[in-house]
Amino acid sequence: MEMIKKLRGRLVGVSMLSLLIVLLTIVSTASLLNYRQLVAEADEILDFLAENGGSFPDISPEDGAIPPESTGESSGDAGTVPESGGVVPEGDRNPPEAAGRDAGARTGDARGFKGDSSNPRRNGRYRKDFLSGLSIETPFETRYFSVTYKEGKDPEVETGRIAAVNQTEALNYAEQVLHKGKQRGFAGDYRYLSTASDGSTMILFLDRGRNLSTFFRFLMTSYGASLGGLLVVFALISFFSGRIIRPFVENYEKQRRFITDAGHELKTPLAIIEADTDVLEMDLGEDNEWLQDIKRQTQRLADLTRNLISLARMEEGGNHFTMIDFPVSEVVAEAADSYRGPALSQGKTFTLKVEPMLTLHGDESAVRQLTGILLDNALKYSGEQGAITLSLSRQGKNLHLLVSNTAEHISRESTRHLFERFYRADSSRNSGSGGYGIGLSIAQAIVSAHKGKITASTEDEQSLDILAVFPGCTAGEDAEV
Repeated sequence: MEMIKKLRGRLVGVSMLSLLIVLLTIVSTASLLNYRQLVAEADEILDFLAENGGSFPDISPEDGAIPPESTGESSGDAGTVPESGGVVPEGDRNPPEAAGRDAGARTGDARGFKGDSSNPRRNGRYRKDFLSGLSIETPFETRYFSVTYKEGKDPEVETGRIAAVNQTEALNYAEQVLHKGKQRGFAGDYRYLSTASDGSTMILFLDRGRNLSTFFRFLMTSYGASLGGLLVVFALISFFSGRIIRPFVENYEKQRRFITDAGHELKTPLAIIEADTDVLEMDLGEDNEWLQDIKRQTQRLADLTRNLISLARMEEGGNHFTMIDFPVSEVVAEAADSYRGPALSQGKTFTLKVEPMLTLHGDESAVRQLTGILLDNALKYSGEQGAITLSLSRQGKNLHLLVSNTAEHISRESTRHLFERFYRADSSRNSGSGGYGIGLSIAQAIVSAHKGKITASTEDEQSLDILAVFPGCTAGEDAEV
């Protein structure tokens, strides 16, 4: 059941992480494009101001639309109404003085820009460049100021087009820009451009406070909406994931019940077979090889059944362990001593390193069983003339139980599957060794029931390290305090 919960948690976690990455990518990309557009628009206005000496050309909206400036002729044939109300004769419609006024007006832009035809920024080229990216209302809604430095003269400060900055503040902003040494950038809410020509340096500042405020509101709103969406999706995924994995939970429960029930059902015939074998031994003798083979296989089947029932019980929702404080150093040392003789009889070296006076909050019999499982596994798969090492130590508030053994060969890939039921690595775990492929699964269940973690690793693929970490460990001096 614990495995199903972990699987569900991983499903929800991966789904939420994927959605978070997608939302962050979308919001960040949109915000970046918005910011770049904001900067590009500001730089376009600053470039335009720099080309025109630090200000917009004079504009008189009341002048109205003026016909094309290519000629001084009127574009219409209608007569001109004089102040007296009469109609001016055809030959007198454009008297010299009126023609002079019209010619002066027609040298401006068709939308009302004044200027003389000798300035290229006042003729058709100015109109084309200006209208390419800026609104005709830009000069009226733009707030800016400038500071100009000339050799041997005091700085010239122009703040006529902004009310929020005085001359002192303008000079402070200019000093910041000079200290930075960059041509473009931001000084507070102001986008600046520094230009130098003919021994003078002009620094233009454009107020982007409203634009930046809008940008940051958009950014915060986007992230807030994304967070709200994440919470809604999390609730939906959590709800529907329960329904999605429900068939798997039911199948898992059926499998667990089958193993438990089948194990209990097998106990009776196995006990009868073992009893009948003992009776036959009385008639045929204990040296009968057929009876000995029956007893061995019956014992193997009984051990397998017992292990399957034990594993099924450990994986149930309730905790069947009795958790108390016990001297784990003595328990592990006592359990390990029983494997010293078999190891030496097989020509293997056995090293025991147990830190004394350690206490663990857990189930004593379960930890004893865990020690036996790990040492039995090391003894079976260490190979001829191998080496086995068991160490028990305290690391902070955790207990580390490490069992290491040499092996003929074990791949790093196989270490990821060692705790799976009935898993056997091709070379290091085989049926000839007498194992069932279930012992390490029981070891993992024991450690998980103690809220710990067990891992398997190999550094050189010629040895195996299995580390079990338990929380709630205390030393002798801690117990005395």
